[in-house]
Amino acid sequence: MKEAANFRDELRNAMHDVGFLYLAGHGIPQQLIDNMLDISRQFFNLPIEQKLAVENIHSPQFRGYTRIGGELTDSAVDWREQIDIGAERATPKPGAGVADYWRLEGPNLWPAGLPEMQEIVSEWTERLSEISLELMRALALSLGAPEDSFDEAFASGAFPMLKIVRYPGESGPEPKQGVGSHRDGGVLTLLLVEPGKGGLQVEYNGTWIDAPQVPGTFVVNIGEMLELATNGYLKATLHRVISPIRGSDRISLPFFYNPALNATMPRLAMSREFQAKTRGLSVEHTNSPFLET
Repeated sequence: MKEAANFRDELRNAMHDVGFLYLAGHGIPQQLIDNMLDISRQFFNLPIEQKLAVENIHSPQFRGYTRIGGELTDSAVDWREQIDIGAERATPKPGAGVADYWRLEGPNLWPAGLPEMQEIVSEWTERLSEISLELMRALALSLGAPEDSFDEAFASGAFPMLKIVRYPGESGPEPKQGVGSHRDGGVLTLLLVEPGKGGLQVEYNGTWIDAPQVPGTFVVNIGEMLELATNGYLKATLHRVISPIRGSDRISLPFFYNPALNATMPRLAMSREFQAKTRGLSVEHTNSPFLET
């Protein structure tokens, strides 16, 4: 009981002070981690015509492959290629009373040359969704709110999204942009990076700090939606990725945990006891029950 309470306090303090942390003891089997990194490398090693066969221009749900230079962040080109994969669900039929946003639900585009990829990635998404919900419950308790505060928005029908990313080396001698500075817009991000690879930088007190890969851990950060849900107490932090040195590359697996498309994201009704221990939350704001997303 005391160990769990200490974990919640450390989780809350890290997300309040920095907005980033390393998560160990997550329970993901090493074999699954190895399988994910291996299948990711296999995907990027496919001939370009096989990758373009699952390009995102073929997906009404904006899933699939994006070629190098296909995205901009902070008004500059991101030097990466990636495939976006969401929850594998049927697309609701359009019609009266069916909101337009439901078109985002639907199938993924899977490369024909890697039939095992869907099973591996689906298990990965399921495992990380479970961890994310546990973290959301721990954060709610740590802020003096009921443990199930987020369950209605997430426990069934959450909208996770996984990016499988490869950063080809472009830096040297000057650093080049892998992904420009930004804050994640969603709720929680869990990131796994290939062992021994760096590049992630986090803004802290006006300085960019390296966040190198730590064996056996995920990098976890919050997005702007969770910052709003806690009235700004938890912090969505600027971060960026520097391209690797020329001649090398980097595989990165950011997983984004978001509420169901039709959910109302709750604004936490934090306990007065917790408010008394902190100084940044006004009573009238914490009494506001909901924040629409």
